Amino acid sequence: MTSSVPYFLAAGVALLVFRRRFRGDRRRLGNGVLLGSCTLLLLLGALVGLGRFPHPLGRAVTGGIVVAVPLCAVAVAAFLLLNGVRTIRREGARPANLLALLAGTAVLGALGLLAAAAVAENGPFRALATAALLVAGYLSFLLTCFVGYAVLYHRVVARRTVDFVVVLGAGLTDGSTVPPLLAARLERALALFRRQAARGRAPVLLVSGGKGSDEQVPEAEAMADYLLARGVPDGLVVQERSSTNTRENLEFSRTLMERLRPGYRCVVVTNDFHALRAAITARRAGVRGEAVGAPTAAYYRPGAALREFAAVLTTYPAANLAVCTVLAAAGLRARWPG
Repeated sequence: MTSSVPYFLAAGVALLVFRRRFRGDRRRLGNGVLLGSCTLLLLLGALVGLGRFPHPLGRAVTGGIVVAVPLCAVAVAAFLLLNGVRTIRREGARPANLLALLAGTAVLGALGLLAAAAVAENGPFRALATAALLVAGYLSFLLTCFVGYAVLYHRVVARRTVDFVVVLGAGLTDGSTVPPLLAARLERALALFRRQAARGRAPVLLVSGGKGSDEQVPEAEAMADYLLARGVPDGLVVQERSSTNTRENLEFSRTLMERLRPGYRCVVVTNDFHALRAAITARRAGVRGEAVGAPTAAYYRPGAALREFAAVLTTYPAANLAVCTVLAAAGLRARWPG
């Protein structure tokens, strides 16, 4: 009888490595993968351990799991589809707002493919289905790791004195007005600014964002006006007006901070769904600081999380392509029982 001990030992090792890396630098996606691997190994160990239960009980629990897994997948698909419809009604049918709808459809498609492969007797079809399902499983595992670790990262806030509070820009309404999404970031930055100022050392608020093709002023200018109107002294607001995306936000802001205060420490403010990717990008850009997130409307988060996950995937194209290729090749060579 197979023992569950190796799975639990491997989970313990993964947890220890995660703890060490997390304390060293929280801004690593690999931390989330380690935590997800630990959880998966614990679940596998528990499933193997079911074999030691009396036969009727073990069979009942296993049967319950077999039924629960597809039901959970259907529930997730239904949630994504409903959320996608709601997002489109509120935000419009832009490509970025279709992600939840597409993800829900993909989950149902994967379940249908699995069911078709289970009853089919066509070898090539089963091989292609296995390859597709293995790749889908890998991406689903990464997505789960990303979302779970994003929640953890957002909730574990490092409280330390900083020299700069960097606020990442977002699109302006009517080309010049700060929208609610961006206002939430600015309000979070104001709260951090006031908290530290009350301790006797006010940080500089660095607002970052250039002028888009549909905008009348740079995002940084609109953000600076918002902060000045709320009582922040003009000398404590610095504008970075050239960036067009998150990577440039952070790289250009780093250059400004290094020039104004060498050896600086900062905190990067964005929205909660974007905090982990901003932190990962900050680390890659050499920015000395963590990221924190401002609250976002609940209906907006699933699609936004999917968009962030897609962006993170493209940050590591070679590694993800290599894993998907190996899994697809293994699936094409797999043989189904019976």
